[in-house]
Amino acid sequence: MAVRQKAVATLPTLMRALRKESPSIPQRLPSLRRGFSLYDQVNLIDNVPEDQLRFQGYTDSGFTVNGVEYEGSLLCVGNLLLSWTPKKMSDITIDSLSIFQAVRPIPEILILGTGRYIQPLDPEIRKFIRSTGMKLEAIDSRNASSTYNILNEEGRIVAAALLPYGVAS
Repeated sequence: MAVRQKAVATLPTLMRALRKESPSIPQRLPSLRRGFSLYDQVNLIDNVPEDQLRFQGYTDSGFTVNGVEYEGSLLCVGNLLLSWTPKKMSDITIDSLSIFQAVRPIPEILILGTGRYIQPLDPEIRKFIRSTGMKLEAIDSRNASSTYNILNEEGRIVAAALLPYGVAS
């Protein structure tokens, strides 16, 4: 009890001292980016099952998937990886995407990697993809491979058709 009384008696003195002391140098708040970024310490992307496809890198001519380097365009459906014929955007046709008429279960989204830059897609191809029941996201191949990783890791049924990053037209 005596300790409590002493603490209560000391509290007003402590409060006055704190009010009088004002820092002469303004204190900067720590960067939230630095304070909350654990990427260097924890890499959750590497903690996925071995049977799950994971893009780990890309070059101008291909991709690294689960530690294996692949040259050329790739088609990914769930955890199935296939070589894909198109070499540039103009090669992408309804015929080159016809596999999606047979794939079951139907992926909820097709991520189309357009090479180095986002490029417009033929409206007929968009219409074809919608007719299969999928949504379409056409973005550059670097971001497309990352998006595929995230959605696949979440357990979603996702597909990707990727041109190599070096493709510019």
